[in-house]
Amino acid sequence: MSKEYGYLINGKWLKSDKKREILNPYNGEVVAVINIPDLDKAKESVDFAQKAAEKFKDMPSYERSAILKRIVVGIDQRKEEFAETLVKEGGKPLKTARLEVERAKTSFSVAAEEANRFSGGEVLPLDIISGSEKRFGIARRFPLGVVMGISPFNFPLNLVAHKVAPAIASMNALILKPASQTPVSALMLGEVAIEAGLPDGALNILPLPGGAIEPVAEDPRIKKISFTGSDVVGWELMSKHTKKKVTLELGGNAAVIIDEDPPDFDFAANRNAWGAFYQAGQSCISVQRIYVHEKIFDRYLEKFIEETKKLKLGDPTLEDTDLGPVIDDHSADRIMKWIDEAVGNGARLLTGGGREGKLIEPTVLTNVTPDSNVSCSEVFGPVVQIEPYHDFDAALVLVNNTRYGLQAGVFTKDMKKAFKSYNVIETGGVIINDCPSFRVENMPYGGIKDSGVGREGIKYAIEDMTELKLMVLNLDY
Repeated sequence: MSKEYGYLINGKWLKSDKKREILNPYNGEVVAVINIPDLDKAKESVDFAQKAAEKFKDMPSYERSAILKRIVVGIDQRKEEFAETLVKEGGKPLKTARLEVERAKTSFSVAAEEANRFSGGEVLPLDIISGSEKRFGIARRFPLGVVMGISPFNFPLNLVAHKVAPAIASMNALILKPASQTPVSALMLGEVAIEAGLPDGALNILPLPGGAIEPVAEDPRIKKISFTGSDVVGWELMSKHTKKKVTLELGGNAAVIIDEDPPDFDFAANRNAWGAFYQAGQSCISVQRIYVHEKIFDRYLEKFIEETKKLKLGDPTLEDTDLGPVIDDHSADRIMKWIDEAVGNGARLLTGGGREGKLIEPTVLTNVTPDSNVSCSEVFGPVVQIEPYHDFDAALVLVNNTRYGLQAGVFTKDMKKAFKSYNVIETGGVIINDCPSFRVENMPYGGIKDSGVGREGIKYAIEDMTELKLMVLNLDY
């Protein structure tokens, strides 16, 4: 029998008449049953969060740090259970799921360190004009109070950790809405947080469907919304909440440039094949476009296809599986439609392109027209295009030829080209000699253009969850 999970409000696990089964995207089996709060209960969570925030702001940093460290221990004690849950609820391959669990532990570990230093502030000399003698200022960061986190399905544990951990470190109470398809790991994390001694009401988890969280988000006591998900939903959310602080981590269309003499040719092929197809391409920094210098294009293409064909597609519970299913049939249908569209527009299908249920073969295309969806939109699936280029500056233009701007990668020995890429490429991050899928928990991670606004990474999320406040002292009285 599948386990039933309540929703979390004010430190209590509650049940409701409305329940929903979470299904395994690989085989359709029931993973768990969750309880969905009615609207009144969901709104009530803000009351408890507000009360918790008032108490939480007086908790000393060493106690918050200790809670965060205990959460790390709690995740570690259940790490295999967490990994298996990620496999079942999201179709994530087991080895990728284990990596995500380790990254979640790192997120809370970094937050435990930041909890002890984020509000240190600075002392400002203010005697820079006549009449301000013997005055100085103290600038410190203070918690906003209540923040809301909305997380996606593709990293249902670690991207939840990127909402929860900085909220705890910065003394904010959090109302979390996990992804509808993958709420179980977030609910498990809630269990760990409660066991770690997190105060009642400091974390509330509402596994509501889609837009059902909107009436809760409207509450003026919620001072910030941190959203990770689609650009359409994200920008609409920001337009509705103009008086709140909003962080948006949205889509991407990650491109890579391979210079004519990359530092390690084989690494560039192997690493980008991983970056294109890990998690079935369901990552906003998945490699989607690769531009290779024409002198090495044919050799690189051959090596890249060789690396792609080594990847194993199938049952995500198996230790050696590299790609599992995409999240649902709707996504699979769309991805296949976009592949067919590209081929219909003249693209060559070099490998892949097949489908069995929600399993889609890792697909490599070339000669893709810029207006094909697989080139100009976010595929969010196991599809990559590879094209030759003649001039490095022209390749930079190609990288920027998208409405997204999250991360990009450049493989080169030439540091002038590396810094030119950093200066010219319109993304929040430029990764030199690695694929743009690289991310660790202390990076200032986020995008520009349609990829969002604001930055995550624990320290930077803490800054966005706090307000700078100044006190001026006049000693000349």
